[in-house]
Amino acid sequence: MKNVAVRFCSKTKSGNTKRIAIAIAEGAGVKAISISDEPKLSEKVDVLFLGGAPYANIMAPELKKYAESLTPDTVGKVVLFTTSNWSRRTVRALRKMLKEKGIEVAGKYFYAQVFNIVGRLDAARKFGEKMKA
Repeated sequence: MKNVAVRFCSKTKSGNTKRIAIAIAEGAGVKAISISDEPKLSEKVDVLFLGGAPYANIMAPELKKYAESLTPDTVGKVVLFTTSNWSRRTVRALRKMLKEKGIEVAGKYFYAQVFNIVGRLDAARKFGEKMKA
């Protein structure tokens, strides 16, 4: 059985990214934890679901710092997710950063447009279940 974790960065009152992270975690059978509550991965994991949204069209500094702390010794594979009106920029930037560090990044990622969070919760659960393997 693989050790799976879900971590997310959510900075708005609406908590869209948090809601998607919780749904992914439900599908994966784990708890979603905010990176503000755990600024560095506390244990080695085989699969890490990691997500956030761009703020002012750039990656949240907290999410960038969290990703920078990851190493191939602490995580086997990262599966990305994002919520945004228009941009998947955070996913592309994280993918590039992690691959440059020698960390495997899943080719598939989960995207939920901010105006359809509720409509994407079931899909997020299914994504968590499928991608934890």
